[in-house]
Amino acid sequence: MPARAHRDRRATSRIHGRYPPDMNVFANTVVTLSFKLYDSNNQLIEQTDEPIAYLHGGHSGIFPKVEAALNSKKVGDTVSVTLEPDDAFGDYDAELMRVESLDQLPPDVTVGGHLIAEQDGNEVVWRITNIADGKAVLDGNHELAGQRLRFDCKVLDIRPATQDEMMHGHVHGAHGHHH
Repeated sequence: MPARAHRDRRATSRIHGRYPPDMNVFANTVVTLSFKLYDSNNQLIEQTDEPIAYLHGGHSGIFPKVEAALNSKKVGDTVSVTLEPDDAFGDYDAELMRVESLDQLPPDVTVGGHLIAEQDGNEVVWRITNIADGKAVLDGNHELAGQRLRFDCKVLDIRPATQDEMMHGHVHGAHGHHH
């Protein structure tokens, strides 16, 4: 009878997409989540329409403080983590603000738009925050830089990472990266 129960359990885990069904989150597991991100005023900033998946274990797929809170969790568990600026998008850096003449920028720039440029050998995304008097204000800070945030998530699925995923340091396939 135990052999039959084991087969039934594996069949059930395949139906639900988990193997083994009681797996915990640990290094080199692929974790699928739903999440909601709130600002310090408890206003919803972002939430998942589709689940996200990341490779657990320090592969830079999710905020380190959230990853630490997810250690040893199981499918169905929830986590709520307060993220200080250093835990998320960093402090606001006034040095990343620029005012540029519109004639130096593409003709279709608009407030709320983004420009990508190279600075000191690194790619920087500049957000256009204002346009007036023939000039544009560019901000290289992330929109959430300097803010305290709350990240609430629910573990939807856990599976062992493939060798390719571990070698590449990210998830492949559904809800992950595609080569």
